[in-house]
Amino acid sequence: MSALPQRVNAVRKEQLEVRSPYDGRLVGTVALANGADIAAAVGRAKRAQAEFQFSMPHERRALLERLAAEIAADAEPLAQLLCAEVGKTITEARNEVRRAQNTLKLAGDAATFLDGEVLSCGIVAGGVDRQAVVTYVPVGVVGAITPFNYPLNLLCHKMGPAIAAGNAVVAKPSPKAPLTAGRLAELAIRAGFPPGLFQVIHGGAEQAIALARGSIDLLSFTGGHIGGLALKNAAGLIRCLMELGGNDPLFVMPDADIDAALRTAVAQRFEIAGQSCAAVKKLYLHADIHDRFVDALAEAVAALRYGDPGDPATQMGPVIDAHAAAAVEHRVAEAVAEGAEVVVGGTRRDALMAPTLVRNVPHNSALFAEETFGPVVSVRRFSDPMQAITEFNAGAYGLQAGVFTADHATVKLFSRALQVGGVMINEGPDFRAEHVPFGGIKASGLGREGVRIALREMSETKVVID
Repeated sequence: MSALPQRVNAVRKEQLEVRSPYDGRLVGTVALANGADIAAAVGRAKRAQAEFQFSMPHERRALLERLAAEIAADAEPLAQLLCAEVGKTITEARNEVRRAQNTLKLAGDAATFLDGEVLSCGIVAGGVDRQAVVTYVPVGVVGAITPFNYPLNLLCHKMGPAIAAGNAVVAKPSPKAPLTAGRLAELAIRAGFPPGLFQVIHGGAEQAIALARGSIDLLSFTGGHIGGLALKNAAGLIRCLMELGGNDPLFVMPDADIDAALRTAVAQRFEIAGQSCAAVKKLYLHADIHDRFVDALAEAVAALRYGDPGDPATQMGPVIDAHAAAAVEHRVAEAVAEGAEVVVGGTRRDALMAPTLVRNVPHNSALFAEETFGPVVSVRRFSDPMQAITEFNAGAYGLQAGVFTADHATVKLFSRALQVGGVMINEGPDFRAEHVPFGGIKASGLGREGVRIALREMSETKVVID
């Protein structure tokens, strides 16, 4: 079967080159879509969905399981492609491929449990002897716009539940990492997806706005809050699901398992060079353990092996490009000028930013107050937990938070007082299980992902009263 019905366009004048963030080599090219391409893709999706909406849940599950099997069969080439275009280590890339399979399988399972309910209309005096059957029906065409940091699994988090709910999907991946999404569309054809049901178009902000303004029925976006606001305004009255990043804290109390907290801080800050929306971006350390924790953390950060992402021994690769690395370097320099101290790192070479630890960071420094998408962990000391919580809550974001403590009363305090979408106890904020609701409040977004809740988010509630 030809790939053309699934992906827009064999030949186009404008081509986007995709180069390795690590060494600049050409990884591949994609054709940029124009307005006519996007409208045509949405039209094909509508026609495909008109038939697919009547498919049985077991058929949708089987379709997603076949795609998961195709990913498994193509796992190593996919991981190598991820490594090359994003710059994440080959170990991280292989893990993303594994997670994507799980996401699709869980979405398929959830398709069989998109249950409604029956309500009586006669529950009050004067009520009628009728029953309301509440069901969930597909919204139609889902526009899915994804970022560069998890180009496979985050697309599966949108496409999997959308298909499981009976929708069609038109996806636009980040222009910084578009190749993996294109490969997923090819694998969907091999898995037997009907033509037009899942398509990928390519481009940047212009194409994203065009898709949001198109005849889609729901927009699912993961990215920055500025882009999210522009897309929400462009989308008008259609439903928007948006994960817009976070400035996620990890709080460590004196009674915590310090070794576990240390391992978590390192693992969840320097994974994919700090470019995860829920990464440990700021570390609140209680005064009683601050100095020894910083000393141990400095040793661990200094020992991280960073460089060539294709080398299995490498623990951290580059950020997505030299411009992004320069922005992180500038923020560190600003923080130092404001009184912070670089304990480890702070240097860069092109897109390769050294793993960096900065302490005594002022709370209003951009490095601490804004989301910093790079391998820098910022540390602040606190004595009063409620004061630290209040300081965090004053910020714009509210995605997830992590708390290390052995005290149940402290768990209750942080769980209730933190203004976030998720609180991870004795775990870092970057922890995520594919089937669990994931998302934030305030500037961190609208709605939730996680395959079970996403199926309902991507469905319309329909009531039949008889």
